Amino acid sequence: MNTTNFLNTLKGQDFESWMKVNEAYQENCINEEIMETGFNTNSGYVYIALENGVQIASCFGQAVDYIVYDFETGEEYFFDTYDEAIGYFDVKI
Repeated sequence: MNTTNFLNTLKGQDFESWMKVNEAYQENCINEEIMETGFNTNSGYVYIALENGVQIASCFGQAVDYIVYDFETGEEYFFDTYDEAIGYFDVKI
């Protein structure tokens, strides 16, 4: 797992986003391997990137998004639930 020491820099809503992302991971996909965690200063997203290709992300203390990046098209797809995000791969096969 690749992590950066970003937690020391999170304040207010960014830290709230981290708590939401972490909670979503624990509730929905605790058995999935984490590839990376981080904070994107350009978008404001705090995220956990999973080995299975799904990212759990939140910004400004809002509800989490489950994001899938399609390497073939370069598109990002946003889902409200983990099951919807992981189902994207079933549709692509």
